[in-house]
Amino acid sequence: MKKFIIGNWKMHLNVHEASLFVAKLAQTVPTKRNVEVVICPSFIALQPLSLQINYRQMKLGAQDCYWRDSGAFTGEISATQLRGLAQYVLVGHSERRHVFDEDDREIRFKVQAVLRNGLVPVLCIGETATERSDGDVEHIIGDQLVSGLLNVGADQIDEVLIAYEPVWAISTSDKPILPEPQDIEAAVKIIRAQVAHMFGREAGKNIAVLYGGSVDKDNARTYLSVDGIDGALVGGKSLIAPEFAGIVEIASEIAKSEADKDE
Repeated sequence: MKKFIIGNWKMHLNVHEASLFVAKLAQTVPTKRNVEVVICPSFIALQPLSLQINYRQMKLGAQDCYWRDSGAFTGEISATQLRGLAQYVLVGHSERRHVFDEDDREIRFKVQAVLRNGLVPVLCIGETATERSDGDVEHIIGDQLVSGLLNVGADQIDEVLIAYEPVWAISTSDKPILPEPQDIEAAVKIIRAQVAHMFGREAGKNIAVLYGGSVDKDNARTYLSVDGIDGALVGGKSLIAPEFAGIVEIASEIAKSEADKDE
């Protein structure tokens, strides 16, 4: 199965800086048929970068969108407006949930809007440190999945990506702690079981699940080798070309190894 490496630039780089960095990525990031590379710049950089990037090498994603297609919503960007610019949209990122107080209802509508406009939603889910210490991991993941996928049809679920990003492991959190592989594997099993319960066994088996949380070139092989993980959502290291390129290379090697085992 193809691996997905998605770089979330967050609120970094102006348009000129983003253009220069994409030029650097074009020279650094390997083009691999078994890895889908996606970069998610700020909204203002999407249009110029859409004219610059080589789509055989990488795709563009948006960091968010509003769930209405159009209307009097000052300052918002709709999925309809992203068509032709981005191919992927992050939905429900932990910073949207915990900094901007997005609730499950809004995230559900955003997933629906992204699909309605022919784009790929990357639904981000994950527990906080408090929720984990309280033993609520399965409950939180299950609730976020059920709510986020409630308006998704059975014929659409194969167009959705799930990114498991435990909030306590994100590098911008107060005290990030790198999870053990078994922690991630346990979460992936919960995710696939819930998707299977909602959409059937094949959907649970086939849906792409990514890991996000302090991913870098040094730990990428460990996390991308976890059973059931199909890629990574990369934060800060996606803004360092050699780091990002190294993660893509590792993902390609693992994808090739998995394909060889299946033959």
